[in-house]
Amino acid sequence: MMERLLDIAGVGGTVVLVLLLALSVISIGLILERLVYFRRRRFDAVAIAGEVVAGLAAGDHGAVLVRLRALRAVEADVVREALGWYDAGPEAFTEILKKGLADRRKQFESGLVFLGTLGNNAPFIGLFGTVLGIIVAFRELSSAAANVAGGAGNMNNVMSGIAEALVSTAVGILVAVPAVIFFNIFQRRTVAIEDNVGALGNAVCAQMSREAKRESGQLDATGSAPTATGRDVRAPAGAYSAVNVEAEA
Repeated sequence: MMERLLDIAGVGGTVVLVLLLALSVISIGLILERLVYFRRRRFDAVAIAGEVVAGLAAGDHGAVLVRLRALRAVEADVVREALGWYDAGPEAFTEILKKGLADRRKQFESGLVFLGTLGNNAPFIGLFGTVLGIIVAFRELSSAAANVAGGAGNMNNVMSGIAEALVSTAVGILVAVPAVIFFNIFQRRTVAIEDNVGALGNAVCAQMSREAKRESGQLDATGSAPTATGRDVRAPAGAYSAVNVEAEA
């Protein structure tokens, strides 16, 4: 029974090394695919938010939808879908915004679980291969002790076996490092997508609230709150600057 386990250990080290190399190839391919995916979907949230709010304020919803449709970013797709519920109010818009983000989560988080799992476990897979290799090396060592006449040659086999066993640990670490690095990079990108969607959604909801107040008479056409006589309650130009100057004096 022990001999069979030792024979399996002798083959297992090679299998582990081949497995790590295969996982490395898959990891590199996935990293390249994710890099291309996120590069093609870059999104300037500040600039787009300004364009969307300006278009909605001008009442040109069609132009806003066309502008968002021209973008490949996930944020643009989510907001464009939610704008179909613009007339239903901020609550409906926000709910559709959340739904759209949840529907597309699998797209922009694709591969992250694999990279995270590989980064955490590749060193242990390599260590397993090292343990199997050392078992084989100690088997050679026992053979060398049993045969003193050929001990020098067997000792060389032992040393080479230990060296080969340590290669598995080195390969495991080599596979894990890029997986962890790019997992963190892609994780930050997914968080940025969620933040961008939230920021753009807040800007649209603010514009909805402004329009609702304007329709109810709480704001005039310029966006200012009118007084009882219909006059603008904003302070005259320079009033606040004068107060600041006196305070500093």
